Amino acid sequence: MQLSTLRLSAAALIVCAALPALAQTPAAKPAPAKQVAKAAKKTPAPAEPVLTDADEAQIAAAERAFLGDYSCEFKQTVRLDKHPKVPGYITVDWQKMHLTMKPVLSSTGALRLEDVTGRTLMIQIANKSMLLDTKIGQRLLDDCVHPEQARLIAEAKAARLANPEAEAAAAARNGLGITPTAK
Repeated sequence: MQLSTLRLSAAALIVCAALPALAQTPAAKPAPAKQVAKAAKKTPAPAEPVLTDADEAQIAAAERAFLGDYSCEFKQTVRLDKHPKVPGYITVDWQKMHLTMKPVLSSTGALRLEDVTGRTLMIQIANKSMLLDTKIGQRLLDDCVHPEQARLIAEAKAARLANPEAEAAAAARNGLGITPTAK
């Protein structure tokens, strides 16, 4: 037992003796801000993804996309354009992001714009569009409305107001079949 105590004491003395020597070694200085900025500028832009030729279904889906500016919630905007080099692809610009999307028609009638890198997804339905981050499972943008979508919304509202009986019939088809009565 005394032998193990003696060994621990010796180890502690060796560590204590080494501490002043370690304290005197110069610490590495952080790089000046200018050098960091230069290094950041030299970082090459990410390589543009290799895009395959679009088939007929993809080209048809691309033609259904509403191109131009969308007004979104919280006064944000997003812009969709045809890809400048490869037909059948769409580019999405939001903040500092420039995304290349592959259009796909879904079975529900929604238009899916799938990021070719697999990070984001934009969904376009009749009354709005939204941009999603598929890696973290969050919406980046919601309630994005293109002028064409706004026109379609206004037409649907006007049709409901012009024919309230059709709206009541649609509500009955979608409801439980119970009609409330006034007492």
